[in-house]
Parts: sequence; structure tokens; C-alpha cells
Amino acid sequence: MRALTVLATGPLALIQDLGRPGHGHLGVPPSGALDQPALRLANRLVGNPESAAGIETVLGGLSVRAEASCTVAVTGPQVRVTPGGSHAPVHLSAGDVLTIGNPSEGLRCYLAVSGGIAVEPQLGSRATDVLSGIGPDPLAIGDVLPLGASAGLPIGADELPPTRVADELVIPVLTGPRDDWFDGAEARLAAGEWKVSPESNRVGVRLIGTVLRRAPAFQDVELASEGLVTGAIQVRPNGLPVVFLADHPTTGGYPVVAVVDPRSLPLLAQARPGVKVHFRPTG
Repeated sequence: MRALTVLATGPLALIQDLGRPGHGHLGVPPSGALDQPALRLANRLVGNPESAAGIETVLGGLSVRAEASCTVAVTGPQVRVTPGGSHAPVHLSAGDVLTIGNPSEGLRCYLAVSGGIAVEPQLGSRATDVLSGIGPDPLAIGDVLPLGASAGLPIGADELPPTRVADELVIPVLTGPRDDWFDGAEARLAAGEWKVSPESNRVGVRLIGTVLRRAPAFQDVELASEGLVTGAIQVRPNGLPVVFLADHPTTGGYPVVAVVDPRSLPLLAQARPGVKVHFRPTG
């Protein structure tokens, strides 16, 4: 039987692929790996299509036993992996145990295995969506995860190094659609200083710091719910922003002051509480 048995999960381990985009009209978020370049790389390293399902771990601590011969790879931030190491394909024989340590920086590591995690898809994806509850439950000790058939040959080199998350991030954003609701929105975004809150999760990165104040004309105005995209920076009533990630709600009633450049979302997804964030408006 081609399978992995979960021996330890760490703080949180989820099955993720590239998500289920295109279902916003049903109220279903896109979900999927928050650091998609890392999951894509892990799949390439073991010979899978980039869309194959793997495991996303938070702060490491995952341990799995191979029930059959397979190839695995761990990507994301630099982390100790036994046997072998991260960012390289590692062969496991039946009975071998793979353990992921705790990354010294960043939050999320990705484990890919040849054939991919072959749980039943829902709405075309195997991703766990923590907001709607669609997809597999978070992994638990004793779970047996079926694997698909190997589709390609593992490769030993690729172009993506381990993810590095600095103590301070500068994130490009496109202002709007509701920037006119705030006093000098572009200047305030550019001058503001925030830190990642411990309350952040897969739904969004909550920020603590500069308060974005509404313009006088919008102080007591209620906004009808509008559609939301991944990367939207919604400003809560207390004036503090939240950057929505892949498990975000599909509509919201608070104004969106700007939207993050999609290329920066993997960095935000790896930012631990306390990391400093600055926005750089680009238009």
C-alpha cells in the first residue's frame, strides 16, 4: 500500500495543493498553499505535477512513516529534515520515518511525496480550507494518507533557494478600490509602520501599528458587502489593516484601501508575529 502514516503533526499540518479558484460566486475561497512557489518546487523535486497535493506545516514538528518506497522533498524556509535534508529529493523505503524540525525563520514548510497525497478531492481540489471547512481535516496522529502513482522522475536541482523572511518586509500594493475613504491613503500607507499580529492565520495577516483614519465624509458610512480578492487590505473599524490570504471570506463589508502585489503574498504568509511590514504604493 502506497501511503504515509502520520506520527506527529507539530502545531498544525494541513493537506494543500494549488487550491480551488473560481468558486467565489459560491462563497468558497481559493484556499491552497499559502507559499505556492515552495509547494511547486517540492512537487518538481519529487517528479510530481506542480498541482499535486502535499502537506503544509506550521513551525515544523511533522513526522511521517513511509508505508512503501517513495521519494519526498521538504521546501520553504531552511529547516532540519531527517533523513536527508531540505530542498532536495530524499528516498524513503517502507518503514522509514521522516521528521521535519522547527525552522529558525519563517512559518510554513511543505512536504511533497512522489505520487502526491491522494485523498478525495472536493470541488476539484484536495486543499484544506480552514474558513469554510471544505477539504480534509487538519492532520492528526495515526492518520494514514494514501499516495497516488508516481508520475515522473525526481530531479535534484532547481532554481528556488530556501525562503528567507527578513525581520522587515516592504510590500508593493496597488491602492483602491476604497482608498478615498481614508485621509491621504497613499501617503499614510507609505509612511505607516506595522507588525504582524499573533492573531494572524490562513484567513489573513492581521497588522498592529499605524491607524488608518477615515475621511470625515465616511466616518459614519456603512459599506454594503463587496467581493474580496486574495491580497485585499481591509481596514477594520479600529483603523488597523488585515491582509487577506487564501482562506479569506469572499465578501466583506469593511473598505479595502489597497491590494497586495500577488508576488509578495508568499513572503507575508511566511512572516512570523512581530515581523515589521511597510507598504509601498505603486499606483
